[in-house]
Amino acid sequence: MLIPGQRLLLLIALLCFGAVAAALVSQHVFDMPPCAWCVLQRLIYLVIGVVALAGACATALARVCAAACAVLAAGGIAAAWYQYDVAARMFSCDQTFADRFMSGTGLDGAVPWLFGIYATCMDASVEVLGVEYALWSLALFGVLVILGARGALGRR
Repeated sequence: MLIPGQRLLLLIALLCFGAVAAALVSQHVFDMPPCAWCVLQRLIYLVIGVVALAGACATALARVCAAACAVLAAGGIAAAWYQYDVAARMFSCDQTFADRFMSGTGLDGAVPWLFGIYATCMDASVEVLGVEYALWSLALFGVLVILGARGALGRR
């Protein structure tokens, strides 16, 4: 039987992996190529998801993992905000932090179907249900901060 902290961490993991799945469907089914900031957010979602699963499996680390999820999600908020407010108005994402970081990790070349950078931030600015994609991501990162904080600060 799962304890509440485990359920919360599993929910965080599900939301993160679901976000990456939605991004991949957008890219490969609906032909919406990602920019550097998009793929950086994918990486953040995946890291949060793995940390959440680790916390759900190792209940002694659940609070620490939940706190780490909240901190990582705060970084995701910063990335989504930057994509929406700054990068989407730039003609090129080339040599921004996200581009340098993703290229530096080698993930864009090693796993191009997941981390390939195929558009500029200006070109990747797309609305879904009348709201820009980056804002949906920002909102989800906000939910993850709240869930992570709740898991870290909740009662035992």
